[in-house]
Amino acid sequence: MIINQTKEKVKEQSVTKTDSKPEHEIVVFNDDINTFDHVIETLIDTCDHSPTQAEQCTILIHYKGKCSVKSGSYNDLKPRCLKILEAGISAEIV
Repeated sequence: MIINQTKEKVKEQSVTKTDSKPEHEIVVFNDDINTFDHVIETLIDTCDHSPTQAEQCTILIHYKGKCSVKSGSYNDLKPRCLKILEAGISAEIV
């Protein structure tokens, strides 16, 4: 009986770890300066998006005002976010 309880506790711990949200996200904000094409190309280059994924994010940015474009560890996202900012696009890591 004790063995079964231990297995259940271990199983519960592994489930919660896999269901957790990534640590950070890059959020890109809408502006009146950058073109759709520029934002799409930047997302493809910096976030490894497919053209379709980049286009969908760009549409969300335009109509919703912002969109989370990449999630992961801070160390992975920081250089990506800096490249987006260098391209003249407003973004932050949250």
